[in-house]
Amino acid sequence: MVSARGAAAQGGPRHALCGPAMSRLPQRGLVLAARGWRSAAVCKSCALRRFSIQPAQQKKIPNRYLGQPSPFTHPHLLKPGEVTPGLSQVEYALRRHKLMVLIQKEAQGWDSLDHTVILLSNPTYYMSNDIPYIFHQDTNFLYLCGFQEPDSILVLQSIPGKALPSHKSILFVPRRDPNRELWDGPRSGPDGAIALTGVDEAYTIEEFRHLVAKLKGDSNVVWYDLRKPVHAELHSDYMQPLAEVKARSKNRIQAVRHLVQNLRLIKSPAEIERMKIAGRVTAEAFTETMFASKTPVDEAFLYAKFEFECRARGADILAYPPVVAGGNRSNTLHYVKNNQLIKNGELVLLDGGCEFSCYVSDITRTWPVNGRYAAVHQTPSRTVSSCPGYPEVLLEPLLPWHESGKYLQPHAEPYWTETERLGCSGEQHH
Repeated sequence: MVSARGAAAQGGPRHALCGPAMSRLPQRGLVLAARGWRSAAVCKSCALRRFSIQPAQQKKIPNRYLGQPSPFTHPHLLKPGEVTPGLSQVEYALRRHKLMVLIQKEAQGWDSLDHTVILLSNPTYYMSNDIPYIFHQDTNFLYLCGFQEPDSILVLQSIPGKALPSHKSILFVPRRDPNRELWDGPRSGPDGAIALTGVDEAYTIEEFRHLVAKLKGDSNVVWYDLRKPVHAELHSDYMQPLAEVKARSKNRIQAVRHLVQNLRLIKSPAEIERMKIAGRVTAEAFTETMFASKTPVDEAFLYAKFEFECRARGADILAYPPVVAGGNRSNTLHYVKNNQLIKNGELVLLDGGCEFSCYVSDITRTWPVNGRYAAVHQTPSRTVSSCPGYPEVLLEPLLPWHESGKYLQPHAEPYWTETERLGCSGEQHH
């Protein structure tokens, strides 16, 4: 996959970014296992897509815990060569390659210019002084490298003397700190980041300032999202000063978010498989939650049951705060208090989903908590007035409920309930 690594991977100078060595380091090549793909009777993108789910040849991962699961510490979750479950180093490298292809198209006519893409990770958010919320990575950053630690920066940089999409990928990550790791858990460090993600180089976050100093000239085009910086502190420390300099330059900072999101619209086979798993886990959790319904029942109980069933099947977290709304409360679009009793004869609407390996699901179902539909519930209505532009909605049969507390198999005249089902969407990821 990679013929050589940067100075940070090879034990070279710790401050390789300070000198001209940075521009002389070798390019990361995307070498296909079968070099005859250009002559094959398939399009280039299809060939890359098939290759993208194959494991990459990787640097040996340190035999210690990193800041996220690795094939060494979590072999039950990741296979060798995978950065996140089901997604290999090659998959992420191809995403970066495709982004540079899009930048090449955007930059047609911009001759003799160097291009640098910069994406910031999310920070850690705190609910109180030292109690953090569960960390969730910025989805665009995650899509391009799979690195799941906060306070990090991904850089994709064109190589002087070579045309785009040739580039090298660099991660700037938190320095390993035994004192902080006692509180927050292990950090990957530069060596762990390279081995796990397959990027060309990795350095500590403090060394990013050396790169910023090199980007102030008129010959450098910086691709970065100024309008909505995802990490306020990294933005103010590094990117805002750079933006002020570039504002006086003929080469102002260019937005990159829309290009990454265009890539995310088309899912690879590996992504589709992750999405199918997320959908299946959510569907099974819905079924178990329906089985647990009774009257009266607290909305909070159904919420807890749904979350338990998702997590018990391997989901990382819920995709969003679910709506568990009984009776008329289901008419509130974002009802998330979920603290009322659902009475006998009322329907309950559950809008929920889970996140599984960086991909999420989103399903809505409605059913009677006492297991029996009233006559008015059995009459299908095929128009949902609250969906302008989409008046016709497919109504799916819900398995009828027997007094014994079990669903019956579908029959010739199934009961119906208005349902909305949204397909899985990446993101994370993604």
